[in-house]
Amino acid sequence: MKRKVLFHHDKAPAHTSAIVAKKLLELGYQILPHPPYSPDLAPSDYYLFPNMKKWLAGKKFLSNEEVIAETNYYFPDLDKSYYMEGIAKLEHRWTKCIELEGDYVEK
Repeated sequence: MKRKVLFHHDKAPAHTSAIVAKKLLELGYQILPHPPYSPDLAPSDYYLFPNMKKWLAGKKFLSNEEVIAETNYYFPDLDKSYYMEGIAKLEHRWTKCIELEGDYVEK
């Protein structure tokens, strides 16, 4: 059975160059359309950073170095399944964004 691969990326110049687009098509990827910027479709905006903000909530820091150190403690403890869950939520958000014709997805 041949699997179909969908490729979702942002509009960064490196992702939209003619060379990259040609290679993706050559590899058989279907490129999904993407708005110029949508926090609804960026897992870091709707999943990763909001959860990190909750984890940091109420903590007091005296320097940028302390914030950086605390942030660096956050990521190594996350299991692979945590990241998979954030990506899995993308399908629902993508569908919702299409249904709303590009309007923001609340949840």
